[in-house]
Amino acid sequence: MPSEVKILVTGGGGFLGSHLSDALLDRGDEVFVLEPGGTTKVRHLIGHPRFRVVRDSVLSLDILDSLIAQVDLVFHHAAVVGVEHYVGDPYEVLNVNVNGTQNVLKAAFKYGRKVVLASTSEVYGRNPKIPWREDDDRVLGSTRIDRWCYSTSKATAEHLCFAYRKMGLPVTIVRYFNIYGPRLDKLDAGRIITIFMGQLLRGEPLTVIGDGLQTRCFTWVGDAIRATIQAGVAPGTEGGIFNIGTDVETSILELAKLMIEIGGGNSTIRFVDQREVYGESYEDIPRRVPDATRMREILGITAETPLREGLARTIESFRDEVAPRGVARAAGA
Repeated sequence: MPSEVKILVTGGGGFLGSHLSDALLDRGDEVFVLEPGGTTKVRHLIGHPRFRVVRDSVLSLDILDSLIAQVDLVFHHAAVVGVEHYVGDPYEVLNVNVNGTQNVLKAAFKYGRKVVLASTSEVYGRNPKIPWREDDDRVLGSTRIDRWCYSTSKATAEHLCFAYRKMGLPVTIVRYFNIYGPRLDKLDAGRIITIFMGQLLRGEPLTVIGDGLQTRCFTWVGDAIRATIQAGVAPGTEGGIFNIGTDVETSILELAKLMIEIGGGNSTIRFVDQREVYGESYEDIPRRVPDATRMREILGITAETPLREGLARTIESFRDEVAPRGVARAAGA
């Protein structure tokens, strides 16, 4: 594949898609973004001569067909994510993540374009074996529990990729592990860091579910994007699955304490029962740790940004967005 290519990023107006668009433009590529929602996260790119936004959805077959016909490579990031959606609107999660992916693959197959699917560590479910390797088993709960619909939708998307792979379509899958950074979801929604962020910036207690000893591997967005691009352009990646993340574990309680330390202010920690937040339709995972060997050895990327450094940059970026001009920032900012 040439060093400068035409690339479609579905969901390119979201958190990961916007950072991916930045990095691709820095490479010299021409970037098309398909985004049905807001474009706030890519507003700094509007007017760039090699950047174009199309306001539509991966459920629009004609739009997809016309875009994929023009590009050399597709990064498929369009998806419905966030615990509030798993629990509140499982139909939309399944519809977009499964049917939208099938639409992308159908058009890509028509024109022979490589697809890089943005998948998730959620596909492993609650497998107690740690760390998770790319070919490890999936262990899930009952289909009555909406919490598992996102994991299932992404696993189905992966199965579709491999089905098209057998028919000759070049595909690669990346599974993200708790990516964070500037432009993360809106405050108080989505990932744990943005939930904590909203509470922190208001000086409220950070609500830790259970005892807070459940662990995650928080990965700086810049590290994840470098690996994502390699999955698309490096030789030897077609047909592969790659965990994208650090293997450094951090408990949710440690995360809360670190954010309070970095962010300053008067926030404390409040422990809450899971059912108080999500009702009966959610089940937490005690540990989520990737085996990042393939990312290091095949993609040549190591997630190297320390959590303290990444959180400081993330908190600063959110303060810049929400603090009115002239308002003093919290101590320690």
